[in-house]
Amino acid sequence: MRFTFDGISVDLPYAQLKVLNVPENVDILNLSLLTNIDETSWKSLSGVRANQRILLLVPNLMNFQSMLRCLKLWAKRRGVYGNLNGFLGGVHLAVLAAFVCQNQPNASVIALISNFFSTYAMWPWPTPVMLQDGMSSNVEDVIETRFYMPIRLPCSPYEYCHSNVTKSTFTKIRAEFLRGHSMTRDLLKLKLDSDVGRIFEPFPYSTNYTRFVKIYLSAPDQDELGDWVGWVKSHFRCLLLKLEAVQGFCDPNPMEYVDMDASEPNVVFYWGLNRSRSNFVYIEPVEEDFSRSIYCGYYGIRGKMELSIVQASELPKNARFDSGNGKKMKACWKMLDYNQRRTPAYSQHLPSYFVGYVESNGDTEYPSTGG
Repeated sequence: MRFTFDGISVDLPYAQLKVLNVPENVDILNLSLLTNIDETSWKSLSGVRANQRILLLVPNLMNFQSMLRCLKLWAKRRGVYGNLNGFLGGVHLAVLAAFVCQNQPNASVIALISNFFSTYAMWPWPTPVMLQDGMSSNVEDVIETRFYMPIRLPCSPYEYCHSNVTKSTFTKIRAEFLRGHSMTRDLLKLKLDSDVGRIFEPFPYSTNYTRFVKIYLSAPDQDELGDWVGWVKSHFRCLLLKLEAVQGFCDPNPMEYVDMDASEPNVVFYWGLNRSRSNFVYIEPVEEDFSRSIYCGYYGIRGKMELSIVQASELPKNARFDSGNGKKMKACWKMLDYNQRRTPAYSQHLPSYFVGYVESNGDTEYPSTGG
């Protein structure tokens, strides 16, 4: 279950343990608790166990957290964040960042970010990324090397991050690693308030691509739309592979938009198409094939799904997200002064639940553990 509570994004997994009772201070890293549990419970616990292991393995937790916040901002701005779309998810970025932190235990956050891009711009994929966690694993025997970007979870020698990376998304991720490397190789010499902001410039879809696949999803009301969009997004990799088969390349922009001219609740996606294959016009066969995939097995009220090809000039204004004016962007992140005396803030729903600190202007500053 995924939801937002008091401004905090929450992933709430469920697992059923084969025990009579579960203590409040249960240690989920204890392998004896995982005996004979079902596959769904195992998968639910994998991410939580991986996060706990990462926190134990990184040499400097504060630097790791600050670095990961910056990398998530970068990935979202550059359109390479979101596992359902074939890009990097939170756990992928966490392991990649932790690997750099382990190799540079005394580096500053700025140096860690620079090393992150230099490391993965030159990484010999599909060689797996594995943390130094005391677990032995023979890289040559790893089945997951059949994937483009295998990343091992730090809680099992044979368990890897679930990945939807395809040929197209791998190409874009690599390109963004190279871009980041070229912009941060001299990062320590840059001024934080000016040049470093260029790293976070939004990806210029409407200038990089001349044609887009428009994915229009709608339902009778907002609640049903949420269920319908979630179901269709879980099948996005299938659609991406179909488009790659006829186009060779497709950039699945994870951003969601709304068609303001439509009367029904809707969500719209715009995916960039290969510039070198401008003769691709007939989307109907792809739409029919994908429709069969998503309508099969869906037990809710079926919504509408339509695919169409649009030119970049036909994009609505709210979907033209280039940096545009060419002005340098200021950095959208800041280093926290952990020595500064701060006033804690608590949830209005659960008075004993800590949610962040009160800033000088009265707003609440929410911390992050990289989740």
